[in-house]
Amino acid sequence: METNRNAMRLLALAAACLCLPSQAVELELARIFSDHAVLQREQLLVIWGKAGAGREVAVTLGGQTVTGNADARGKWRIALPPQPAGGPYALQVRSDGHTVSRSDILVGDVYLCSGQSNMEFSVSASTNAFGAIHTAPNDQLRYLNVKKTNAATPQEELSGAVAWTPLAPETVGDASAVCYYMARSLQASYKIPVGFIHASWGGTTIQGWIGAESLATLDNYRAGVAAVADYGADRAAGMRAEEARNEAWWDAHDPAAAAQRPWRLPDFDDAAWPVVTPSGSWKDSGLDGFKNFDGVAWYRTTVTLTAGQASQANQLNLGPVDTYDSTWVNGVRVGGSSTGWLWREYAVPAGVFKPGRNVIALRVLSGGQGGGLSGQPANRAIQLADGQLVTLPATWKVQRGSALTGLSVPPAPWDAPTSLTTLYNGMIAPLVGYKFKLAAWYQGESNAGAAQEYRTLLPLLMRDWRQRFGQPELPFMIAQLAPFGAPPKAPGQSGWAELRAAQAASVASDGHAGLAITLDVGDRFDIHPTQKTVVGERLARAARVLAYGGQGAAGSPYAVSAQRSGKDIVIAFRDTGGGLATYSSDRAIGFEVCASASCRYAEARAEGDTVRLPGAGGADVTRVRYAWSDAPFVNLFSGDDLPAAPFELEVR
Repeated sequence: METNRNAMRLLALAAACLCLPSQAVELELARIFSDHAVLQREQLLVIWGKAGAGREVAVTLGGQTVTGNADARGKWRIALPPQPAGGPYALQVRSDGHTVSRSDILVGDVYLCSGQSNMEFSVSASTNAFGAIHTAPNDQLRYLNVKKTNAATPQEELSGAVAWTPLAPETVGDASAVCYYMARSLQASYKIPVGFIHASWGGTTIQGWIGAESLATLDNYRAGVAAVADYGADRAAGMRAEEARNEAWWDAHDPAAAAQRPWRLPDFDDAAWPVVTPSGSWKDSGLDGFKNFDGVAWYRTTVTLTAGQASQANQLNLGPVDTYDSTWVNGVRVGGSSTGWLWREYAVPAGVFKPGRNVIALRVLSGGQGGGLSGQPANRAIQLADGQLVTLPATWKVQRGSALTGLSVPPAPWDAPTSLTTLYNGMIAPLVGYKFKLAAWYQGESNAGAAQEYRTLLPLLMRDWRQRFGQPELPFMIAQLAPFGAPPKAPGQSGWAELRAAQAASVASDGHAGLAITLDVGDRFDIHPTQKTVVGERLARAARVLAYGGQGAAGSPYAVSAQRSGKDIVIAFRDTGGGLATYSSDRAIGFEVCASASCRYAEARAEGDTVRLPGAGGADVTRVRYAWSDAPFVNLFSGDDLPAAPFELEVR
């Protein structure tokens, strides 16, 4: 009888187990909702996370509770009613008897700051950093730095540790300088909590920051976007397809490509190859035939792994390579890059590394300046899943290939810093659902060689982000490129001037965008000028008008027309702050008049809201332009001390 009772108990327990989900889903909040988070006021407050499939979820903030249900995948999103600025509050989520809480939540204004290295540039490295770091703590000002993440598919969560950080002397140094100085200025004006999310990556092009659906509307990028999607769906298949594309390029450009292809294989005999310890340009290696060589060289090395190491090995770290590489492990392509300063850190699929002997092979094409494995031997290693490193041998076998010059190997479309859509996928897509007061964008240096295309790409990015965040009028504040490079001694072409013009045109055609001119705070010797305080405050000035509805001019004086007046040309300006002024001279420098493709400098004098070019109105003159160089010297300012914007105008 007792045996029967025990059997019945076991059957009942088994039946109960069958009713439970095969894997319980723990109640979670999305990582962006950490302690100290700032939520956007006067907008629906969308909170999201994970719970058991179909389970009811209750979210409470500031005394308001809203319930909803997780979907079949255990995903939930719940919108709380808009709230005014305030806090601190507790954010609480409850489901199935479980509770997750976050403390010290503020409601205020949230800014999204993005771009490349000049937005990434930290407070600690900026001019005035001492004053910024030693100011009193400001609990009403907070930031979140998004980890650099390159992803082939849109991510639902931010990667790495995610933490909102209140501003204090010990934390402010790690914030984006431009974003911090902008936020500090606006928070001081409006006396409400301000949080800024910083998502930047130095050296990147704008194409990486645009979502796939938007970028694929452009014919030039449709195939590349599709290749990224294929790579995201099946990494091994995507890599094989990229290898086929890459090898087809080599067959078309290197007559020895087919003969050298076996050099990547693990069983190739490289015993006769010279030995080198690469630590810089191969031109300085002392090897015969490399001193003045530009072209292809192959590198091979062998490393022995234990069975445990081979099972855990998941990344190959090579440091920088000058300039273009294709890299194989045991004959399997694991990566390639086309940027000389970029450190190669290639993910390696499970099973590629083997217990015992492993062969790493690289084909390197120099970019004309150096060539080879340009980093230090100590930085080359196999990384294991637990973070440990197996250092590669310092010595490599090397063999010259073909002499080639003037070639650029097309990068894989998922390779940062020139990737397509992957930075949006990894660093912006996880933010969708959050609401923002404004976005600030400081980028363009890496697109300066294609300014005409930028006139399409920058508006596309703004439109893409507005659509994805559900904020069709989200204000964008654009920082224009600062001067960098050799100052001009004569008029000429300028990729940076053309990029600045593309930025200005994009802003001018957008009713919710502003432009911060930076011609007076650049550094012709440093692409990363340190005077970020002024840039941030100029972005804040534009934001006061465009995001907060303030009165006055959003930014610098800008030219609206150029007309002949007798023998002169008169250029009319808007937003002069009470009248144009010239510093250190009674004449404005940097003005040019152009006839067809030929330009010459012109004398210029400020007269109230205009600039007159005496005697410049010859019949052959068709255009006038200002500050048209990579690193112009300028002295024309508004009455309230803002530099006049560069321009190119037809003469009417």
